[in-house]
Amino acid sequence: MGTTGAVSLWVLGLLALVGGVLVFTLNSMARVTFALLGSLVCVGGVVTVLGLPYLGVVIVLMMVMEMVIMAVFMIAYMMNPAGLMPMSMLHNKRGALVISGAVFAALTAGIFVVPWPDRVRVRLADTTVQVGMSLMGDQMLTMVTLGFVLLATMVGATVLATRRGRYDRFGDDLDQRPARDPAGGGVGR
Repeated sequence: MGTTGAVSLWVLGLLALVGGVLVFTLNSMARVTFALLGSLVCVGGVVTVLGLPYLGVVIVLMMVMEMVIMAVFMIAYMMNPAGLMPMSMLHNKRGALVISGAVFAALTAGIFVVPWPDRVRVRLADTTVQVGMSLMGDQMLTMVTLGFVLLATMVGATVLATRRGRYDRFGDDLDQRPARDPAGGGVGR
């Protein structure tokens, strides 16, 4: 990783941390939602900088959609106007501080106590294949086949659900001028 990658990693990491802190310091659900979105987008950026661009983009796309849905439901269903009323995201502050401090200390100690394995295999050039093999292992062919079957099913269901095709308005010999819309109304009726 070069200098640009290292700087990007530190900047995105710090922005993700700031966003995470803002989640617990802002006083409305709408603001908290967007702070969490910013934090998780930075996490996706960190994953991308670390050499897993496919996984980073998936994280960003997933989190954007999740936070947008959350914001829409807050606006639609919360009793206060769009989650903008003051509120606190902190409950049982002392207990949460003790638990989070203990978990942080245990995870930090784990970094130094656990014997890290040495790299045994050569790293693959294509990180997408590497992630796919890590996630699915021997089932990769099954999942690729299943993806094509699901796509064909969706396209087939869409084709079967429509009563007319792409060229129906031009007639059987494609000579109907002006075009007639069989669904109703329009020119040529």
